[in-house]
Amino acid sequence: MAAMSNSAHEPDVSVETVVVDLTLAVGQLVRRLRSEANPSELNLSQMSALARLEQIGPMTTADLARADAMKPQSMGTVLLSLEQEGLVRRQPHPTDGRQVLFALTETGMEERRRRHIAKRDWLVAAAVKLDPAELQTLAAAIPLIRQLGETGATEELVDLPGTRA
Repeated sequence: MAAMSNSAHEPDVSVETVVVDLTLAVGQLVRRLRSEANPSELNLSQMSALARLEQIGPMTTADLARADAMKPQSMGTVLLSLEQEGLVRRQPHPTDGRQVLFALTETGMEERRRRHIAKRDWLVAAAVKLDPAELQTLAAAIPLIRQLGETGATEELVDLPGTRA
């Protein structure tokens, strides 16, 4: 079993245990952030479409579907519901008259801002409850968590004993 030790005084910790615990902790944090910022109960596909339109700008149904690895028909349903809520609007494609672009409306942009602020506010309120040493530990972990998120997929996987690749 793969293990690591931080110092002579700390026990060995298995990579597998850290991965399981980190997965559970990050999942719990993400679910909590979503619930705090999503009182209107938009589903994950709807929130993802809004986020992409905010980050990238107007997109076709097919482009949004590809970006979220879903069928264009399913994305069409997502966009229709967002359009009915007044969060996105259709606009003509600038070079292809056969296509339609979807863009965020002012209401959609405000919804994204509101969600961002709600997440930040909840996380700030939770973080101020930590003691200074816990806050320092959390701050020290951020570069490692970011590094894990930026790690490439299959080319950098490690085959650990007792696991399947």
